[in-house]
Amino acid sequence: MKTKNRWLIALSAVGIHISIGSVYAWSVFTKPLEETYNWSLTSISWTFSIAILFLGLSAAFLGHFVEKFGPRAAGTLCAILFGIGMAGSGFAASIESLPLLYMMYGVFGGIGLGVGYITPVSTLVKWFPDKRGLATGLAIMGFGFASMVSSPIMNKLIGTVGIPSTFYILAIVYFVIILASAQYLAPPPQDYVPAGYQKALESGKSITKTDLSQLTANEAIKTKRFWALWVMLFINITCGIAILAVASPMGQELAGMSVTGAALLVGIMGVFNGVGRIAWASVSDYIGRPNVYTLFFAIQIAAFFVLPHLQEAVSFSIIVFIIMSCYGGGFASIPAYIGDMFGTKQLGAIHGYILTAWSAAGIAGPRFVSWIRDTTGSYGETLTVFSCMFIVSLAISLLIRLDIKKIKLMNKEINGGNSI
Repeated sequence: MKTKNRWLIALSAVGIHISIGSVYAWSVFTKPLEETYNWSLTSISWTFSIAILFLGLSAAFLGHFVEKFGPRAAGTLCAILFGIGMAGSGFAASIESLPLLYMMYGVFGGIGLGVGYITPVSTLVKWFPDKRGLATGLAIMGFGFASMVSSPIMNKLIGTVGIPSTFYILAIVYFVIILASAQYLAPPPQDYVPAGYQKALESGKSITKTDLSQLTANEAIKTKRFWALWVMLFINITCGIAILAVASPMGQELAGMSVTGAALLVGIMGVFNGVGRIAWASVSDYIGRPNVYTLFFAIQIAAFFVLPHLQEAVSFSIIVFIIMSCYGGGFASIPAYIGDMFGTKQLGAIHGYILTAWSAAGIAGPRFVSWIRDTTGSYGETLTVFSCMFIVSLAISLLIRLDIKKIKLMNKEINGGNSI
């Protein structure tokens, strides 16, 4: 059987992620739903929170499904669930039922998001042993950029055909894209090595990197390094989502930005969120995942500390963009980090377990920043608290190296082999 083109596998992954990543454009529906059905802003925003909650939970529970039935079946399941979620949201809007919208977009759509998110990522890690960071960064970049593609289209459709029909059209389009993309997904042949990589190994230009261990998902969650990764990702996402949630009012309060300037800030943040995913993940292939995460946290300790003291819009914006690049980079680098730590035996399932940090952060982040803001009366104090949280992350990113070093020594004693 002819081996598939791994770059077309990557393109298929982008197709899935750029479709399900439209969840980040949910805010486009907020005002039209509020004006059309007289639903409160808070009640509408719960739709997004429920979707992110079920994304993380379903990723954890369906990770084993991906490993057992393969990426094609999992991608097809994503197309069905996400399609039902979007079409059902249109029906919910047509009968003006907010609870049904929660069920369709939040639960069905959220579960589709979860299985769709982990499906191509775990497959790509196996196809790109030489460029794990780049490969996963490509797919997850699609998720980050999706709102830029989807937002104007959704806005145009809502104004032209109305809210229910917009959901119906999107349901059809996303179903077709995800289903078509899923059909090309497949795991690589056993013991697959890319042709160019094989030549580099034979010539001595590249060195084989052995994973630290080969664990099942249930074995991985019993290790200290799994929970170290979980906490690091949780803090990175909590602080990043919090900034996303309040960027506009924070820019106006701290840097004296106009409403228009703050809106522009939010739009450009999406670009750095997407670019950071591919850039940082690619960098991790060269300097290693542990170094990238340590760098993330060192940068953000400084960034969150100085941000409240920047009263000029340009310098304030630059620091926010750096934070957003680290936020996106954390998402993109984690699958490769998991592969390095636990191998590829059940990478999809382990990735799913790790993504429960996203669910927790999606709920905690916006509410945490609002609580601190209300308590202290200032976004400046909030950012200082986040800076302290990143000190904890930095410490964990350094301590995890002790665990890595210890296991490397054990591996050497057992078989004398090389490890990462």
